[in-house]
Amino acid sequence: MAKRSTLETATRDRLVQAAMDVFSQHGFHGTTVDDIVAASQTSKGAFYHYFPSKQGIFLNLLDRLAAMVETGVEAAINEEQGAMAKVEAALRVVLEVAAAQPDLTRILLIEAAALDPKMEQNRLGIHRRFAGVIQRHLDRAVADGAIPPQDTHTAARAWIGAINEVVTQQLASRGGDLMGSLPALRTLLLRSVGARLADER
Repeated sequence: MAKRSTLETATRDRLVQAAMDVFSQHGFHGTTVDDIVAASQTSKGAFYHYFPSKQGIFLNLLDRLAAMVETGVEAAINEEQGAMAKVEAALRVVLEVAAAQPDLTRILLIEAAALDPKMEQNRLGIHRRFAGVIQRHLDRAVADGAIPPQDTHTAARAWIGAINEVVTQQLASRGGDLMGSLPALRTLLLRSVGARLADER
């Protein structure tokens, strides 16, 4: 039973990895289930055993990318001292993941928005999760006296909007330096909540 479970997990992982590669190369609309099956060296039966459709595996990838970012953000946050340092670490990780997976991030951020309402709801749900993480640490920064009292709910959502726009525009240009945007974005976002930058202290 354990051997079968391991085999099934391996097959599912092969399908997901193949989907990631094929979507990255051809985009959502240019990819077919047959392409994913061929790249994974499995079968259509195996594909439909794990996923209801091309859209289903795409949503799975969206969740995996979000989990990758969340895991990285939490790890980076745990290594930092102080609420604002934690917020800055979270921002850095988001850009690092997007820079490391540019093709997939481009598809998930740009193409997902143009697909059906279920995909858009899924994408917005991920935005809300990350906004919640930012808000939690902005609240701590207020409590620590690092930033003035403010509407952290709105501030966190404004940050998510700004981050999404910068990442989307850089990836859409295909030649943009995503990590090169970090210093300017960091300065803009920190100033927006009244944080004092190191050179202003």
